[in-house]
Amino acid sequence: MQNEPDGDLLRRFVHGEEEAFHALFRQFEREVYGWILRIVRDASGAEDVLIETFWKAYRARARFDVSRSFGAWLRGIAINAARDYLRDARSHAASGLVADRLEAPRGQDHGFTESVARAFRRLPAKLQVVATLALIEERPYAEIAEALNLPLGTVKSRLSRAVQKLQKEFVRLGVGP
Repeated sequence: MQNEPDGDLLRRFVHGEEEAFHALFRQFEREVYGWILRIVRDASGAEDVLIETFWKAYRARARFDVSRSFGAWLRGIAINAARDYLRDARSHAASGLVADRLEAPRGQDHGFTESVARAFRRLPAKLQVVATLALIEERPYAEIAEALNLPLGTVKSRLSRAVQKLQKEFVRLGVGP
């Protein structure tokens, strides 16, 4: 995360000062949007999740400890909001989340890409987030751990479980060699 805001700005935010909230929004908007977009893979959805993130942060401002990292606190809210979005997207037509980032191997058609996207959508949200960041975005494990506020071992474990579930789903869908 970028530089932390000064304590005075954070105290004003915690006390509900609107201008302090706007200043924090302007400072963190672009970075938080980037994190959300990496997870939800949809620009329009990421904008919705961004607004939800800042709305939740504003409502929870009284519980924020100004001695802690605002960036880490906000990132946690964003990650949870993105997970909620993925859970909700599962019940809607969300094939574009992963399919837009995948290319079918030579000789395969769009059906392959759709099958892979369907397999990703069937993963539990916490596994889907890690798998998307690691396998599609090719982000380093340490970066994923930091973004999700998880221990490195948990990221590796979730990725391993996601890969196992994807392999089983690929077999079930008839996708693969």
